[in-house]
This record gives sequence, C-alpha cells and structure tokens, in this order.
Amino acid sequence: MIELFTEILTVVGRIFTILPLLLVVTIFMGRRAIGELPVFDFLIVLTLGSVVGADIADPNIKHIHTVIAIVGIAVLEKIVASLRLNQKVGHYLTFSPIIVIKDGKLASENLKKIKYSMDSILLMLRQNDIVNLADVELAIIEANGRLSVFQKTKPNHNMKNGTPTKNNAANKLAFPVIVDGKLYPNVLRQLQVDEPWLLRSLYANGIQDIDEVFYASLTEDLHLHFSKKHENMALPPLNF
Repeated sequence: MIELFTEILTVVGRIFTILPLLLVVTIFMGRRAIGELPVFDFLIVLTLGSVVGADIADPNIKHIHTVIAIVGIAVLEKIVASLRLNQKVGHYLTFSPIIVIKDGKLASENLKKIKYSMDSILLMLRQNDIVNLADVELAIIEANGRLSVFQKTKPNHNMKNGTPTKNNAANKLAFPVIVDGKLYPNVLRQLQVDEPWLLRSLYANGIQDIDEVFYASLTEDLHLHFSKKHENMALPPLNF
C-alpha cells in the first residue's frame, strides 16, 4: 500500500515538473513550431509526446533522463529550424509546396504524386468557401498539408439594357459528375440530364471519351467544367 502511494506521488510529481518544462521548451522552440506542422516539427511533437508519456506513466524510468531528452530534442529542433532558413538545406528537411489547381484545372499528376484524393481536395476547397472549381485561379498544397487557394478575380458586372448581369457560372454550387473517369449517374438524374447529353457536351469541348476526364462538374444551370487526366499546363515554380 505504501509502495503504491509512493508511485502515485511520483507520477503526480512528474506531471507537475514535466509540464512546466514543456512550456519553457515550447516557448524556446518558437511560435513557428506551434502554428504549423511540417514533417520535422511533426516528428518533434511525436517524440516529445512519447518521451513525456513514458516518463509519467512509468515511475521506473529515471526522471533526469527524461529531462535531458526533452532539452536535447528542443536544442535539435532549434538547430534544424536555423538550417531550414537556408533554401538549399531546407528543401531536404520538409515537403515542398505543390500546385494542384491552376486556372480552374486540376494538375492530376501532382495529385497522384502527393496521393491526395479528389474528395480531399473538394473538402479543402469547401473549407475555403469555394464551391466551384472554376472559381480557382491557383491552389497549392503547402508543406504542412494545408490548401492555399487564390480565387479568380470576380468579373465586373456586364451592362445589359442598363441592368447589371453576372456571369452565371461564377460562384455557383457545382456538383461532381465525373471523378477520375467514373461517371455519377445519380447526380445527372438530379440535374435532369442524362449520359448522352453529358457525352455530347464533352465532345463539343474536344473530349472523345469519359476516360479522358479526371474531374467534371455541373452547376444547376448546367454549366460544365472539367479537367482532363493529362492537362497540358505550364505550372509556375514555387520558390516562395
């Protein structure tokens, strides 16, 4: 009973000593390590969690070893953060940003390279208040896995009979009808069109087969937007 009580006091004592130490170490590592999680920072957090968790849960682990490990991890993170300021070195210490959408068209090869599904991209677009791929000027998957989106400049109102009219395709909800060559007939039915109608629309835009399409969407007023599996697009270099 006394031994159990001693172990409980040890665990509680470690909590009250480790957490303040972690606070000091986190402040030492800087705001950057908290605000984003590139690869190395993710490994740092994972390692710190493992070291601290083992120390708190197992009274047999010597407390001084945990303290040394935490301080060592913090110093290593600080060194790597300094090295990362050098572009040549930093390139090898984290993922590089990669373009996934340009001028409303998907860079399908880049998506496959980073193994992001179309559903994931659509989800991240919605989180950025984008409901139509056609509205995107440029979208970039950053080193921390987040999506940065730059919307197209909204067109000026066109004057018709003295009344401004908006582009019907802009900022309207778009429904996926083809994803990676797979047709979604249920969506077509909801929009009250059929596959032959879609095929004719694609053919009018130079698409001979659905298999050529990586992604296609329709708005409620049947505005078609699509990206081919192998878009011939010139992507700008990302050196920022």
